[in-house]
Amino acid sequence: MDSLTQIVLGAAVGEAVLGKKVGNKAALYGAIAGTIPDLDIVARYFFDTVTATEMHRGFSHSIFFSILFAPLFGWLISKIERKSEATFKDWSLLMFWGMFTHPILDAFTTWGTQLFWPFKTRLAFQSIFVIDPLYTLPFLIFLIMAMCQKRTSPKRKRYNRLGLTVSTAYLATTLILKWFAFQEFSASLEKHGIAHENIDTRSTPFNSVLWTANVDTEKAYLIGNYSFYDTKEIEYTSYPKNHQLLGDLKSDKKIQRLIDITEGWYTITQKEGKLYFNDLRFGLISMDPNETRFTFSYELQPTENGLSVREMPKYSRDAKKLLAALWERIWGN
Repeated sequence: MDSLTQIVLGAAVGEAVLGKKVGNKAALYGAIAGTIPDLDIVARYFFDTVTATEMHRGFSHSIFFSILFAPLFGWLISKIERKSEATFKDWSLLMFWGMFTHPILDAFTTWGTQLFWPFKTRLAFQSIFVIDPLYTLPFLIFLIMAMCQKRTSPKRKRYNRLGLTVSTAYLATTLILKWFAFQEFSASLEKHGIAHENIDTRSTPFNSVLWTANVDTEKAYLIGNYSFYDTKEIEYTSYPKNHQLLGDLKSDKKIQRLIDITEGWYTITQKEGKLYFNDLRFGLISMDPNETRFTFSYELQPTENGLSVREMPKYSRDAKKLLAALWERIWGN
């Protein structure tokens, strides 16, 4: 999830663990704990694109990381807050839950987390986008209301608990909504007699009303959208797999690692003599049926030192167009 959401979650967890003893400092250190796992983004400055992508939401988002570093951070805070009523054990528990709930929340997103690192299994329920105001805003409001109360006030605990309850209930609801959307996609494919091997369903940006699905057919992937306000049939756009365009590069270790990262959901495109590896899990950069650019696309360039992989840049103008199109599409086809 986005940084603000993880800060709110961490702060609420910190308040729940230690708010009664240390007041708003519990929320402060909880917010810090909720931010720590995302420091893995610095990997992009020290490693190549493929390695940095593999590391994202890996070790730092695992149970092992939380167990290993919670006592270390707990000890450090206990030295800083020597006059506090909280003990080393208290601070360690706060840091553990603050860091551990971060990857639990991320597991509901499309990218998912390697919660059981070093095992490569990645949990990705794909029921919520990395930014969802319906999850974050009510949570934030309840947290602010709790922070405004005195440390010993019963309202403080009540408001914070409400925030945690409402946000958790919303997460559970997104799983139910995903199931309903999946049923709609499945029924649509069966009605049209479209043979397929797999369906990958996920929420679209900033909402849980409009859903999208990648459909794996023999030679192409179909992408369709479904809103709970739709009154017409689901329409699909076909994107050829073009895996054969890789040629001998198919056996390259970096390509194999990219395929593992995408869990096999990828296409290859060729433009002006250059090859591009497209990750289908995050969709296209717009809702235009003629769009060919994907949110995550990598340019493949053979060099004397081996295959060079470069992530293609994203532009704010594309994001603005997508937001406008999403808002219109949410209300039905």
